[in-house]
Amino acid sequence: MLACADGRTNRAVAKELGVDRGTITKWRNRFVVSRLAGLLDEPRPGRPRLITDEKVEAVITKTLEERPADATHWSTRSMAKATGISQTAISRIGRAFGLQPHREETFKLSTDPQFIEKLRDVVGLYLDPPQAAVVFCMDEQSQIQAIDRTQPAFPILPGTPARRSHDYIRHGTTSLFAALEVATGKVIGQTHGRHRNEEFRRFLNVIDREVPEHLDVHLILDNSSTHKTDEVQRWQLRHPRFYFHFIPTHSSWLNLVERWFAELTNKWLRRSAHRSVAELRTAIEQWLATWNENPRPFIWTKSADQILSTIASYCQRVNDSGHQTLIARSCQA
Repeated sequence: MLACADGRTNRAVAKELGVDRGTITKWRNRFVVSRLAGLLDEPRPGRPRLITDEKVEAVITKTLEERPADATHWSTRSMAKATGISQTAISRIGRAFGLQPHREETFKLSTDPQFIEKLRDVVGLYLDPPQAAVVFCMDEQSQIQAIDRTQPAFPILPGTPARRSHDYIRHGTTSLFAALEVATGKVIGQTHGRHRNEEFRRFLNVIDREVPEHLDVHLILDNSSTHKTDEVQRWQLRHPRFYFHFIPTHSSWLNLVERWFAELTNKWLRRSAHRSVAELRTAIEQWLATWNENPRPFIWTKSADQILSTIASYCQRVNDSGHQTLIARSCQA
């Protein structure tokens, strides 16, 4: 209306404001008939809104600050009963404000006194790996069970999911030693019947044979006791090109090979059935070979400073957690 008041045509105003010329005509006519009142939105058709902002606020406050007498969290039905609002409306409010009281996630704050130093060391290997070297994330998935269902499974059908019996028969276990090459996603793997420092040293010899002699080897490991025995330390002295980098305690999320183990479990092991440990090992080796035909690296994106900032915010929300020192060191870092 202000642009039209300057005497410009509808076409000129529409071009300047980037709207359709019919829009200019509509609002000019409404202004001529009703003046400023014509520029307000007219009442929309349909049933008037019944749930006020105060009721929405009450639902949000109740969800965040209270809990029902007979449960640990609210459901849409219990909240509807407590507030007198329909279950459908409660669901809409929950979706609009991202409230999901039925969900719960877990976390674990590390108490490692060298947490910051180890974090920066490992993340530095991910984001800025050394020259003339290869970086591996290495770990063991122990106690993988060779299990078989007690009855034949039913395949998937239109409208019917695949079905299998809930009970199973155990046929033994195996342990998988795996080293994920960070740059390429290729995995070196080996199965063993037990999980000891002897098997760990055997696997180190496999990595030593696989990696060209002119390259250094940086291994990112967890704090398992099998990785720190005297025999392993003597092995490392005999192989000076190997460097061990230990992640902080309770920080398995920092080891990328755990992400690969999740792929193995979800895509191959969870729904499989094996009648013997040998059959299980063959299946794992088959999947490993398939993976290495087209390896896909997992890309680390977070810097150490970003991770420390997030952890510090968690620490500040945990009362009497004993992590005040970690918060201070994070801020100083």
